Amino acid sequence: MAQRLDISNKMGEMPVKTLLLDMGIPMMISMLVQALYNIVDGIFVAQISENALTAVSMAFPMQNLIIAFSVGNGVGINANLSRALGSGDREKADSAAKNGLFLQGLSYLLFLLIGIFAAEPYMAAQTSDPEIFSYGVNYLRIVLCLSVGVFAEISFERFLQSTGRAKYSMYTQLSGALFNIVFDPILIFGLLGFPKMGIAGAAVATVAGQLFGAAVGLTLNVKKNHEISLNLKGFRPDGRMIKDMCKVSVPSIVMSSVISLTIFLMDLILKGFSTTAVAVFGVYGKLQSFVFMPVFGLNNAIVPIIAYNYGANKPHRIHETIKYGILYATGILLVGLLLMQTMPRAMLKMFDASEYMMSIGIPALKIISTSFVFVGANIVCSSGCQAFGKGVYSLMISIIRQILALLPIAWLLSLTGRLELIWLCFPISEAIACAVSAPLLKHVIRKSGMSLKK
Repeated sequence: MAQRLDISNKMGEMPVKTLLLDMGIPMMISMLVQALYNIVDGIFVAQISENALTAVSMAFPMQNLIIAFSVGNGVGINANLSRALGSGDREKADSAAKNGLFLQGLSYLLFLLIGIFAAEPYMAAQTSDPEIFSYGVNYLRIVLCLSVGVFAEISFERFLQSTGRAKYSMYTQLSGALFNIVFDPILIFGLLGFPKMGIAGAAVATVAGQLFGAAVGLTLNVKKNHEISLNLKGFRPDGRMIKDMCKVSVPSIVMSSVISLTIFLMDLILKGFSTTAVAVFGVYGKLQSFVFMPVFGLNNAIVPIIAYNYGANKPHRIHETIKYGILYATGILLVGLLLMQTMPRAMLKMFDASEYMMSIGIPALKIISTSFVFVGANIVCSSGCQAFGKGVYSLMISIIRQILALLPIAWLLSLTGRLELIWLCFPISEAIACAVSAPLLKHVIRKSGMSLKK
């Protein structure tokens, strides 16, 4: 009872500004390390060749799809677990955790099959260059078939986050990411007596880091997280619980999968100009993650706080969470905007960019980064809808950003034959989404009975 009171005091009573930082900063730090790994990974792969960097860029949409499923399921776990804890239902909280693990296991089996049967057709659809094709297939097969670690790691992180133990969630992510950073160059270049594996080494370091992070997450849940029990003895899947999770997780999965589809289609548009343009877009994705990952870390704090206080019927705390979430997220993104406007050449140089790549990349970073002004509000509004269990509205926001606005605009701009104009599709689509996302969230708040009394 004392532990439950501690969680209640934190999630339901601690001042929201302090709570967001208390829960968000550890997640932001861990996500920053994750982003640093993505950048370091790209730097080492670029040292193999530009074709290797292009292959990893082409593989990224499929790799992002793994994240979409694991994090999407995690959002469903987070929302259901936090609401159960907010209403004081310990048995339901335990059921949410166990059924969440079951759902993640089913998702892994799907990607195992994709890795076995679909890696070659996927790469063949994007390139006819035999070297890029070979690099991409080797990399994809490893990260897909051995992706069990990321599904387990994300699950254990969400259990810790939902019970207010963000510090331990940070340890889980840090351990996996640091493992990746250390072993990336070792396995790629064959250092310290390890075999030289090239691009396959980057993939092996990735999945090994995920498995290590999962092991740390499981240990921390067993030893430190007493709000839920992970004892699976006698466990049977609960169809109703899984259905409740899917109401939140499926829209989130589709929403993130839309990102993968967008990147894939953008690569096809850019390939019409050059493979270097595809590589530039891949580099932007890695640099962007260094800005976006802290926002996603903050977002991981916003969802359980809103969900908990929704279960506890505390609308004023929900409104404060949304307000300060937007302020903090926008502040982070403005720092990223400043860096990309003032240091694009230095950023591209980290990836051994040629002068031709510089000529494409510098305007790309400067133009795309102007979209950061709108992104913070869009992400927080989308998260707010998820926390209320209205994932379909989050999906609507994402589809507007990534499909209905961005891709048609990118295609139309490509018809001009000027590559630099294509990058304008990002700020334009984010501005359109911002005009839609805020009214959608207000509608969800009103329908949920969480509007503030005037």
